[in-house]
Amino acid sequence: MDELPASSRSFQLRGDRLLKLREVMSMTSLGSSTIYRRMKAGKFPKPKRLSEACVTWRESEIQKWMCELPTNGGVSK
Repeated sequence: MDELPASSRSFQLRGDRLLKLREVMSMTSLGSSTIYRRMKAGKFPKPKRLSEACVTWRESEIQKWMCELPTNGGVSK
């Protein structure tokens, strides 16, 4: 079996998935308008463009964002 490049191996080992908007919305309980508004404000991870019509987010970036949310019940717009 051919050896994968180091970058592919680390990607596979992390188990990082590429998520479509609907999955990101489900994970975060945010609507699409809120996600895009927060992205514009620099308060949400930006997606990666796979093609002209397809953008995805790395699951690890969404999980990291969720872990960094304040736990004091404060709402951030």
